[in-house]
Amino acid sequence: MTFVLALSIIVVWALTGPVFHFSSTWQLFINTTTTIVTFLMVFLIQNTQNRDGSAIQTKLDELIRASDAEDEFMGIEKLTDHELDRLHAKCQRMSHSNQRLLEKAAAERQARAARLKAAAKRSKAPARRARS
Repeated sequence: MTFVLALSIIVVWALTGPVFHFSSTWQLFINTTTTIVTFLMVFLIQNTQNRDGSAIQTKLDELIRASDAEDEFMGIEKLTDHELDRLHAKCQRMSHSNQRLLEKAAAERQARAARLKAAAKRSKAPARRARS
């Protein structure tokens, strides 16, 4: 509905151009109107985003509280920049540590698969010789 209203205003403005001889005042009207509307929409969108962010944060806090997860991250949005940086660095260290563990586990799985494959090859080799 708002889009149709805005489009209607632009069409009416464009159609009145010849009536006002496309004057500076005619152009100033639409420029001023769009600037004011844009200015107000920025505040409306920011307010909506703040409310949405707050609702999401509250939901996440409730999930953390209700689960077995550590509650260290509850209320994180209220921390100072320095505290957030420290927490972020801690998370990065934990992430790198977990990544190394995952890589080590993958290497162990590959080595185990290679050993099993080699053992299977060895167990088949004598059976071939016996048939010959």
